[in-house]
Amino acid sequence: MTDPRGLFDVSGRSALVTGATGAFGAMAARTLATAGARVTLAGGNGDKLEQVGAELRESGAAVELVARRPENEADADAMVEAAVRAHDGIDLVVCASGTNKVGFITEQPVDEWQSVMDANVKGSWLVCRSAGRRMIEQRRGGKVVLVSSTRGKLGHPAGYTAYCPSKAAVDLLTRTLACEWGSQRITVNAIAPTVFRSDLTAWMYEEEGRGKQVREAMLARIPLGRLGEPDDFAGALLYFLTPASDFCTGQVLYVDGGYTAG
Repeated sequence: MTDPRGLFDVSGRSALVTGATGAFGAMAARTLATAGARVTLAGGNGDKLEQVGAELRESGAAVELVARRPENEADADAMVEAAVRAHDGIDLVVCASGTNKVGFITEQPVDEWQSVMDANVKGSWLVCRSAGRRMIEQRRGGKVVLVSSTRGKLGHPAGYTAYCPSKAAVDLLTRTLACEWGSQRITVNAIAPTVFRSDLTAWMYEEEGRGKQVREAMLARIPLGRLGEPDDFAGALLYFLTPASDFCTGQVLYVDGGYTAG
């Protein structure tokens, strides 16, 4: 049997994290850097990206920064090439770049709907394509984690006709790439949170008004009785990015406090 102490080892691996200035992406960056990976961080907020990078470098981590979002092929290629140049290849990818814009279908402009689909689906597709090409060329396998949501499985009554379909598409992209790349020893999985603390959900943590009402309705459906925190996803992330998950691909893991259980 493999020594279980090495199953969650990422030391020395080259990891690319997109959306590294968001709550999930920053958590992924800190988790991987602390665990010994050499990280390339991409994000559209240049100032915040520098802050995250400086924090990790102070702890001794090897960090490369790319101030870009995956909006087109050139962006995605630049992120991957930065990881290859800085860290001698690319082994791990976390696609955490995305957004949400709430609007009822009868009122939401088409371009706003499209921007959500582009950020959540097209961006992930572009990064996976660029990284996958390099991983296949390297012939040493690899691991990819996409960020989905419980809303890829469940609808929502409050104007989520862009966000929910986008995350459902991420789920199927995960499964499709798992099938396409299995023979290359590249695993592809997704983590699907429920609501967790971030800039996008700050309004749900308010003590009065609509935020409180929505939060209480959510809590009534979560068996563990609380909303998520970014650190709640670190364990699942390490599982999917380490040898512990070598025989696991095409899966969507709901890290949701039991929200989708009942």
